[in-house]
Amino acid sequence: MKKLTFVIFALLLCLLITGLSTVHAKQVTTVRIGKGVAKVSFLEGSASLLPVGKKGWRTLKVKDTLQGGDEVSTGPKAHLELLLPDHSTVRFADNTRFKILQLIAVDDSKQNDFKIHVAIGRTWASVTKFMGVRKNRFEMSCDNAVAGVRGTVYRMNVNDDKSALVRVYDGEVFVKGGGEQVKETQQLIGTPQKIAGPTKVEGPKKVSMEEWTFIIKSMQQIVIKGDGTADQPRDFTEEEDRDPWVDWNKERDKQGTGM
Repeated sequence: MKKLTFVIFALLLCLLITGLSTVHAKQVTTVRIGKGVAKVSFLEGSASLLPVGKKGWRTLKVKDTLQGGDEVSTGPKAHLELLLPDHSTVRFADNTRFKILQLIAVDDSKQNDFKIHVAIGRTWASVTKFMGVRKNRFEMSCDNAVAGVRGTVYRMNVNDDKSALVRVYDGEVFVKGGGEQVKETQQLIGTPQKIAGPTKVEGPKKVSMEEWTFIIKSMQQIVIKGDGTADQPRDFTEEEDRDPWVDWNKERDKQGTGM
């Protein structure tokens, strides 16, 4: 009888230790990854998702959630909108490829951190303003530049030759040279895509992040060339900016979508 009681006690102890270990492991994982997901709030056309840690792409749908490390590719004539935890929205045009580098959101809104790398395509960001909150950060990057803000409306176009255009519609954007180099995942099976050929780089010197920084204000733009150099910022007009992509985004912002 005593032997049987001892065996039962030992089994219960093992189960208790295993349960505590599992809870602890989940807590460590949560801290390491960080909280927060982005929700697909609008999708017209097709888009594909490569979840972090997975090898196969799958179809992206409305109400799906994305997290840090996920990669997305939009199809022809597609419009995709993501709603972030702080109610900021990010939109992506057709034939755009991007990867979420970081997505952290704390429940009390004292820290929101969103970083995305755009390999190619067009993006539009409407970033929520949080007065007095200093730890909120929103950054869109390409291979040659990083554009960061805290509460504004702006867009970034990234071309095949790695050149980029940033235009600001409201607020200010801090643009600096030297984007984050992100290894591109293998292209989607069955989806032919244009592969850029060899490009000529003038001179052996690479422009570093410290060599140019600009504050781009409302109705101003900056062009970053494929070699990493940047033109001086200049004003742009609504007439030269007008196109269906811009009109659609302005209408979505006017409706307060996701805000």
